[in-house]
Amino acid sequence: MDSTLVSILQQRCPRCHQGPLFKHSALNVARFTEMPEACPVCGQVYEPEPGFYWGAMYISFAFSTAIMLVVGFAVYYLLNDPDTWVYITAVAVVALLLTPLSLRYSRTLMLYLFGSVRYDASYATRRL
Repeated sequence: MDSTLVSILQQRCPRCHQGPLFKHSALNVARFTEMPEACPVCGQVYEPEPGFYWGAMYISFAFSTAIMLVVGFAVYYLLNDPDTWVYITAVAVVALLLTPLSLRYSRTLMLYLFGSVRYDASYATRRL
């Protein structure tokens, strides 16, 4: 598994593309944000510096904006331009349901884009 895009979609370590970035499933509402300190396969530290994931808020904002636009257009075209409360309710419900995925993928992208870590195939077979 050496494809970076596949590793991002599967939320895997940026260095070995094997270790999981999160401890629990996104469906575990109480613990979906928990990340191990380092990759269990190659030992790559997941938080390069204190407060590193604060920058993921900007990526999450882009995801939220996209969700609002997609849901807004879908409501407009599928429900024939309903009242404003329908838009607000639809966007709020969908945004709330997608919050775990939005947070996880914003952190994943933050680590891949700004974590200064590149894929190295020699780490893919190591076990700590």
